[in-house]
Amino acid sequence: MSRIWNFSAGPAALPEEVLRQAQEDLLDWHGAGCSVMEMSHRGKEFMSIIAQAEADLRELMGIPEQYKVLFLQGGATQQFAQIPINLLAGRSADYIVTGSWSKKAYKEAQRIGNVRCAATTESSGFTRLPVAEEIKLDPFAAYLHVCTNETIHGVEIPAERIADTGVPLVADMSSHILSRPVNVEKFGLIYAGAQKNIGPSGVTLVVVHRDLLGMAPLNIPTVMDYAVMAENGSMLNTPPTFGIYIAGLVFQWLKRQGGLSGIATVNAKKARILYSAIDDSDGFYTNPVDPDCRSAMNVPFILGNADLDAAFLAEAKAAGVLGLKGHKSVGGMRASIYNAVSLEAVQALVAFMNDFAKRNG
Repeated sequence: MSRIWNFSAGPAALPEEVLRQAQEDLLDWHGAGCSVMEMSHRGKEFMSIIAQAEADLRELMGIPEQYKVLFLQGGATQQFAQIPINLLAGRSADYIVTGSWSKKAYKEAQRIGNVRCAATTESSGFTRLPVAEEIKLDPFAAYLHVCTNETIHGVEIPAERIADTGVPLVADMSSHILSRPVNVEKFGLIYAGAQKNIGPSGVTLVVVHRDLLGMAPLNIPTVMDYAVMAENGSMLNTPPTFGIYIAGLVFQWLKRQGGLSGIATVNAKKARILYSAIDDSDGFYTNPVDPDCRSAMNVPFILGNADLDAAFLAEAKAAGVLGLKGHKSVGGMRASIYNAVSLEAVQALVAFMNDFAKRNG
């Protein structure tokens, strides 16, 4: 069997080691006589799986005791509503809009309560971060929401630019969580859909400070209340058991890579190789994002001659390089180089890109 070089934005590549372990466990998990998909989520076997997954995640991210780890469902998109439902408490919140996903989060929160756009870079095509004088914050806001990595536009907030504003910081980290070290204590709440750097689609991770629990109104659906889900260990109802199991295997794989510092070193090298290929192509390929905030995970690029787009994608597919078509809202190309995308895969992509440019330039 020949596996592709997978640059899909999500669902995305998973580590081959994890897939092989899941294959080995599929019919019989550790002598249980059944797969993880078939066992009770209340049984001791699955309870050990979710407990180990949480412990490994806490170790990887350095999550302090005062934060709760929730394995939820509904994707990051559900969190766009669930966050204001839980945290607004009759107040207002600020949103910084730096791309499609933070814009969607802002628009959804407007359906729930009073929220403000504290800054937006839409007029610049979401190719940069706002400068200080463009950001108008409310010091009394219930929280400030940011998307630390915009999957579609390829804009990432560098760790050193994440500052304390005096209000709880809420971050959508869906497309770069676990790709670099993070100071969890800078955030009130972190959330992420699993299908990029954590595991298969169906699991949504929420890391929330306990001080932000218990503020939801009493008339909301129980399953939407963070406090209730925390009290029940993410198991008020049946959780996505197989997805949590795979996430746990990914966490263990990351530990074997040297943790988040180790994988960050590899990710930086991959990004450097790919951006260099784009920048050194004499305009055959271009990346529109300000170099100070280029994403290390999602790399959009445009061919100088758009008439070549179809040929580029067709020839890439023939070479076993897939998942490069840009999001429909922006067009062009995009290579998502998540943790599980190897250095060898990026080198194969760059070799193809160089050859294509040589033949069509």
